[in-house]
Amino acid sequence: MSDVPAIRVDDVSKRFDKTLALDRVSLELQRGEIFGLLGPNGAGKTTLIRTILDLIKPDSGRVEIFGRTFAPHDRNRIAYLPEERGLYPRQKVAAVLEYLGALKGMSPGAARSEVVRWLARFELSEYADRKVEQLSKGNQQKIQICATLIASPEIVCLDEPLSGLDPVSARTVMRVIRDCASEGRTVLLSTHQMNTVEALCARVFMIARGRRVLYGTLTEIKREHSTDAVRVASSADCSACPLVARVEADGVSQGTVAVYLRDGAGADAFLRWLVASGASIESFEHVSTPLEEIFVRVAEHAAASG
Repeated sequence: MSDVPAIRVDDVSKRFDKTLALDRVSLELQRGEIFGLLGPNGAGKTTLIRTILDLIKPDSGRVEIFGRTFAPHDRNRIAYLPEERGLYPRQKVAAVLEYLGALKGMSPGAARSEVVRWLARFELSEYADRKVEQLSKGNQQKIQICATLIASPEIVCLDEPLSGLDPVSARTVMRVIRDCASEGRTVLLSTHQMNTVEALCARVFMIARGRRVLYGTLTEIKREHSTDAVRVASSADCSACPLVARVEADGVSQGTVAVYLRDGAGADAFLRWLVASGASIESFEHVSTPLEEIFVRVAEHAAASG
């Protein structure tokens, strides 16, 4: 059923000796969604992905794929791109891809056809008969992405898919990820590149020390965690406004300042004060806090709270 989540993690915990890697984690991923999985190093992201893939069994809680517990045949419906290289370096590119397609249940003919198509899409057709180890790091990463998608998986788990890619190749991969979602596939994207998350994901889950610290849409998270500030170029003495907590040099463009408002004070009220003061106003822009800054702030708070 289309309204059943593609992935459902319900109150999952996992401990390795004295380390609590996952602490009652719950989340859902919908079909056709690009979902961001965030967290500092060692937060539990890889453990969570491997638990979803049924490579690790949780100590408690439940993981559902397409509305039920993981079944053996689900392995052919799910693909995983690990951060580490998973290719056979001394084998030829096309042969490796055909073999990995066969492992996912593809017929030899279908695998060969898809190899040709994916190599062409990434402009790698000329490397089909080269050994994997002869390719650059970036091209090896693209081959690994081809291997992940060759069997048309319904769920795609990607761990740092843009690693080692130049800007042109990264844009191609991002387009491929968007296409996966538009075709109804579910994409779980784990990355430290916040600009990639903002470009691709509508919803995110952030984990720190095995616990959920952020979960929701980017709009909701930014609204909740953004610093209320505006960027202003004006003749007014902004520090004289009772709504203003502090004023700092902006550093973005000459003559502008970053104005941080007091709790409960809105940008509209501050703009009305500027107009009423009779000052000239060259520019007035509400500043959205970058996701990276929110990530750092939340991760530092989680670390400090233990």
